[in-house]
Amino acid sequence: MMTPITRQEALSLLQKYNKEPFHLLHAYTVEGVMKWFSSFLGYEQDQEYWALTGLLHDVDFEMYPEEHCKKAPQLLEEIHAGEELTHSVCSHGYGLCCDIKPEHEMEKVLFAADELTGLIGAAVKMRPSKSVMDLEVSSLKKKFKDKKFAAGCSRDVIRQGAELLGWELDVLFERTIEAMKSCEADVNAQMETVQGE
Repeated sequence: MMTPITRQEALSLLQKYNKEPFHLLHAYTVEGVMKWFSSFLGYEQDQEYWALTGLLHDVDFEMYPEEHCKKAPQLLEEIHAGEELTHSVCSHGYGLCCDIKPEHEMEKVLFAADELTGLIGAAVKMRPSKSVMDLEVSSLKKKFKDKKFAAGCSRDVIRQGAELLGWELDVLFERTIEAMKSCEADVNAQMETVQGE
């Protein structure tokens, strides 16, 4: 997988269309999660590509929520992101807001982890530590079963993502928690620069 753009180009585009700290936090988190999964699943050579896809996956969501994954190709053209990266970015909206199917394992991971990072993030906020470091799978499972908790995070999409990957839900939970642990400090450091502006 070729990475046609640099992280700086991707970040500039993200920040051009995303001003809300919440959306930037999500982008940085999914970037870090994708980076962890690339190593974990043996795609180290494509780590940069996985990370950039995570960083840019919601590039159009804040300003064009009604056209999510439909507006993205146009925005990505501004930095000459290329067809492959554009396909990967848009595939996480499969069956929700577009018909671009996740084909590569990386796209399936993005589809599964995107919603789940939101649920984990909401669960972390409720913890005294405000950290994912002490979050257990059993605790996350309770939150997952409680339909009222973080109701905006689609349980169906998370289940569908696990199925796409051929993983049990518990395995997806455990791995995504680990992935979020790996990048928590880095994400927090990036958010300090956002809040400092």
